[in-house]
Amino acid sequence: MDRVKNSMQQVQNPIPKVLNRRAGANSLEAEKENFERSQAVSINKAINAQEVAVKEKHARTCILGTHHEKGALTFWAAVHRLPLSSNAVLCWKFCHVFHKLLRDGHHSVLKDSMRNKADLSDMSRMWGHLSEGYGKLCSIYLKLLITKMEFHSKNPRFPGNLMMTDKQLDEAGENDVNNFFQMTVEMFDYLECELNLFLAVFSSLDMSRSVSVTTAGQCRLAPLIQVILDCSHLYDYIVKLLFKLHSCLPADTLQGHRDRFQEQFRKLKDLFYRSSNLQYFKRLIQIPQLPENPPNFLRASALSEHISPVVVIPLESSSPDNEPSVETEELVDMDTALQPTHVESKFDNLFGTSSASDPFNFNSQNGMYKDDKDRLIEQLSRDIRALKEELETFKAESHRLCQALRGRISELEAELAEQTHLKQQALDEGEFLRAELEDLRRRREDTEKAQRSLTEVEKKAQANEQRYAKLKEKYTELVQSHAELLRKNAEVTRQVTVARAAQDEVESVRREMQEKLKEAQEESQHREKEQSEKLQILQRELAESREQLGTLRASITSSQQMSTDLSSKIEALEQDKGGLAEAVTQKEAELSVLGAELEQLQSTLSSERESAVKAAEALQNQLNEKESREQALERQLAAERLALLRSSVEEGERIIQDALARLEHPAHIGCTSSADYLVSRSQAALESLNRLQAGRQQYLSDPTDVSELLRAVAQLAHLVGDTIVQGSATSHMAPLEQADMLSEAVKSCGGDALAFLRLLKEEETLGSADSTVLREGLARITSIGEELRPKGLDINQGELGDLVEQELAATSAAVESAAARIEEMLSQARAADTGIKMEVNERILASCTDLMQAIKVLILSSKDLQRDIVESGRGAASTKEFYAKNSRWTEGLISASKAVGYGATVMVDAADLVVQGKGKFEELMVCSHEIAASTAQLVAASKVKADKGSANLVRLQQASRGVNQATASVVASTKNGKAQIEDTETMDFSSMTLTQIKRQEMDSQVRVLELENNLQKERQKLGELRKKHYELAGVAEGWEEEEGTGAGC
Repeated sequence: MDRVKNSMQQVQNPIPKVLNRRAGANSLEAEKENFERSQAVSINKAINAQEVAVKEKHARTCILGTHHEKGALTFWAAVHRLPLSSNAVLCWKFCHVFHKLLRDGHHSVLKDSMRNKADLSDMSRMWGHLSEGYGKLCSIYLKLLITKMEFHSKNPRFPGNLMMTDKQLDEAGENDVNNFFQMTVEMFDYLECELNLFLAVFSSLDMSRSVSVTTAGQCRLAPLIQVILDCSHLYDYIVKLLFKLHSCLPADTLQGHRDRFQEQFRKLKDLFYRSSNLQYFKRLIQIPQLPENPPNFLRASALSEHISPVVVIPLESSSPDNEPSVETEELVDMDTALQPTHVESKFDNLFGTSSASDPFNFNSQNGMYKDDKDRLIEQLSRDIRALKEELETFKAESHRLCQALRGRISELEAELAEQTHLKQQALDEGEFLRAELEDLRRRREDTEKAQRSLTEVEKKAQANEQRYAKLKEKYTELVQSHAELLRKNAEVTRQVTVARAAQDEVESVRREMQEKLKEAQEESQHREKEQSEKLQILQRELAESREQLGTLRASITSSQQMSTDLSSKIEALEQDKGGLAEAVTQKEAELSVLGAELEQLQSTLSSERESAVKAAEALQNQLNEKESREQALERQLAAERLALLRSSVEEGERIIQDALARLEHPAHIGCTSSADYLVSRSQAALESLNRLQAGRQQYLSDPTDVSELLRAVAQLAHLVGDTIVQGSATSHMAPLEQADMLSEAVKSCGGDALAFLRLLKEEETLGSADSTVLREGLARITSIGEELRPKGLDINQGELGDLVEQELAATSAAVESAAARIEEMLSQARAADTGIKMEVNERILASCTDLMQAIKVLILSSKDLQRDIVESGRGAASTKEFYAKNSRWTEGLISASKAVGYGATVMVDAADLVVQGKGKFEELMVCSHEIAASTAQLVAASKVKADKGSANLVRLQQASRGVNQATASVVASTKNGKAQIEDTETMDFSSMTLTQIKRQEMDSQVRVLELENNLQKERQKLGELRKKHYELAGVAEGWEEEEGTGAGC
């Protein structure tokens, strides 16, 4: 420790103790301004649009800034000014720097960054729409950072760099198996996001080339260093937690954990292996290698075989910008300062301090033997080596002490974070106890209410007991009647048994009678249960049962008649039996005759079989000939299909050639088109190209089906030709540079399309035809068209639907707020004003309130009508797709909604000033007229696509008339109020002399002339403002583009 203290004293530029020398607030503000300026410079240098890796020194400055500030507010303030949503490389480098801050920055970085979690999620979804390039990588990286923030917010014991001891890991789980189980699942999700980014970066690189030595490749590979550091710790913690879970839970319960670990183990091992072979990582980081097989969690002793993977960052790689650390310089300076003294003392011990040791004393050296010199040289060399070893040992000891100090600092920071967490937990427990106290109070009130209701229930119970006693009496009566029915039923049963004993041959009829009796008994019992409620129903059922008994007796008599009939039938059957015996003898004779005929048929069958074999051979020969003819026909059909494909491709070539020829035609120079239409045509051509690729694959797999490919070729030729013509027409309205680019792009696209179609004509090149060049040409035309689109269309088309809902909701909120303010002003005016002023203010504010209510009704009717329009017009598409498809109409709705909300807010401000006596009545009238115009614009925009017979349209028109009436009421009440106030201010000229009256008359004339002049100027200004407003509204809503489309070819 003394050596470390001495080395610290040798630092050339010690940290100044500014806190002791600060004087006043000016120095604090200056220091804060310098700090923010330096941080902004470092952040802008670290996060820029150049496709190079982030420099370590700039990132380190940002990290130190978070420790100095104890947060990340300055960092986020600088990041919010960067266009992260429009530049993918800029967003990628921001993710890299933000990852470093989460790992190595101050622990408050996480808390300050959670406020921006929603923005990061939206940005991730936005970049997720891109399927390649930095956009896809940015989406995956942002998801990883969001997952990391959520993990550390849920588990605050884990530091940002994930460096923990086994004891700290056990404390994080609080010795609860449920916590360990949940923590393992969260770590699996965390590691899954890390692996997804790993795989996405590797899949975006061309590994067949040395991409790691290029700046573009290093820009993509640089963030993987942080990913490797995170993965090594997560893998180690997951293994330890799984062993702990297997010691507490059954193996079947953790089968899903083991399967997921096996999959992630294979991915992580492969990625570590591939990363270790890249030249870029070899000089920056030493990547560990995972074992050949994953750990066996079913064997507890396998934990002792687990080796934690350690990522080693070499000393020179820690500062790639040639910025060695202060500790290394200090240790080297100290050693170089100590080395000469130590060597001199060793030299004096060997040679003494006399002049004989002087290297220039030749007299003493000449008397020395050669062997003695060699021996001395060897001894001196050994001493030098020993000194070097001691120096290395001292360096290692110093480095170890520095590492121990850093570890102690991190432990203290972790303890501080834990204490902060415990404090927060205590505060949360206090809030929880307060909530429980309130809950107990509410329960006590509920108990009192329950007691009061209990008394009422007891009263109801007594009434129910009285009703039960009455029902019980009725039930006893029903039981007695049921017993009488049973006795009668027993008598009937005895009578039936006597009737059965009369004849044995009627056994089957008796069984049927018994079943009927049982059914009758079941029905009677069922009816008796139903009769427990009403006695009259029971009597009717008793009568029915007696009728059934009568029918049963009638059936007994009929069964006796049936027995006599059966005896007569038996006699007839015996007579038939004798006739059948005679028929059997006749049949036996006929059978012998048939046997002879069978032998004859067998002989004829053998002869026919021989003739059938000969006929089968002849048919086989005919079948072979037919198969040969079918093969020839199939070859001819394949040739015809290929000829048909060639003719279709040639026709497509002629269409594209005709489109290219039209570009040079003089009449085409006057044709114009819009960028929107060009983009839609190019996108349709790209979709048809995808369809052609699918048709080609289908034709290659099944050559008999060429219809889809023919349709795709024809459609592609027409769409590409249309794109070429519309692109040339659009270039006639574009600026010169962009027009030249667009003309060159469409011509190049036409050539690429012809080359691609030529490859489709030949059967040999059909399978290898590549459409990448044509696809790139169409994409280039699309990008140029996007650049030529008017500025009003910069809004993402997918967000138009959400923007319409937001603007309508904002308008409703503005109207509600305006109505509330008017009510507040009305109450204040009633309390403060009296007489005519109070009457005027009440009338004006009441009319404003009616206007706000009419506007609210109008907005609700407009929402209902928009919902009907979307439902009737979108078909199978979603609501957002419908708004994106009708972007002009959607932007008209947005503009009208904004105008209504703004007009309501301005009118309330004007009314407030008028009530206070500081405003003008004319301002209130102008605001009313503006609101009427804005609502008319909203109604017109809603009526464009509405059905004329729609009920919501009728309600919207009625609401619009209500707004107009309310506006007229506001104007009328304002004019009347102004007249009343002006009448009260009568002019009194009785005390003025002739000279004073003449002077006032001249002043009034001057004032009239000035006002007339100002009126003329204001009217001119109003005309210019309306003209400029019309021009800006036309550009924002694309009127010029629509006129250009209508005037195009």
